[in-house]
Amino acid sequence: QVQLVESGGGLVQAGGSLRLSCVASGRTFSVNAMGWFRQGPGKEREFVAAITWGDSRIDYADSVKGRFTISRDYAKNTVYLQMNSLKPEDTAVYYCGIQSRPTMVGLIPASSYNSWGQGTQVTVSS
Repeated sequence: QVQLVESGGGLVQAGGSLRLSCVASGRTFSVNAMGWFRQGPGKEREFVAAITWGDSRIDYADSVKGRFTISRDYAKNTVYLQMNSLKPEDTAVYYCGIQSRPTMVGLIPASSYNSWGQGTQVTVSS
């Protein structure tokens, strides 16, 4: 079992930046990838970015490409999401998730992740 704790959310004006962190503990040797997802009010959880643990392969949602950067610190079992040029539509609860093993569906479907953190709120004011 892997436990995840997110931090770094908050209230920021449009155009501002935030850096989210997600620390993993427990059975971290069973990690294929870590991903960031977000869920706005009344919306489904959507993919934001993900990074594979072994070869650092990265994928981004089109809506955040060029603005968000995912990175990881292997020694600290931590994944980061640097968010720049934030927009009001980025407002959501942001979750990090663990994908324990490679899947045929890739990194994007939330259903392929089997451990989640509690989430951190990001609010972008206009």
